[in-house]
Amino acid sequence: MQRDEDVATLAQPELSSWMNALVDYVRSGEPDLTNRQMALLLVVYLRPGPHTVRGLARVLNVSKPVVTRALNRLGALGYLRRQRDDSDKRNIFVARTSEGADFLEEFGQFIGDGDHPPARAVEQQHVTA
Repeated sequence: MQRDEDVATLAQPELSSWMNALVDYVRSGEPDLTNRQMALLLVVYLRPGPHTVRGLARVLNVSKPVVTRALNRLGALGYLRRQRDDSDKRNIFVARTSEGADFLEEFGQFIGDGDHPPARAVEQQHVTA
């Protein structure tokens, strides 16, 4: 038990900041993305392309069908789109969209604002309840 308390104490500032960001994100009404969907979205936007399903599967260490399902959801939301390679029509690239860029910009603000009081109020309510 002492080890768990030590870990919680050491990681508390980082975990509290992340918790605050996630609580604010949940409250925002933005679409609820899975960790895999969010990781895929961030890889496409933060790493240089071109991005393919095969390459994304390799980066995330998941199967191509897992990437395809995530792309289906992210595509339906308008955050990513599939684009044919003009030089080889068999290849499909995963492309960024302005909607996806806007979403990540807003999400980045949740992380940047992760220390503000509103989300901490939830923690206080949980402790006193």
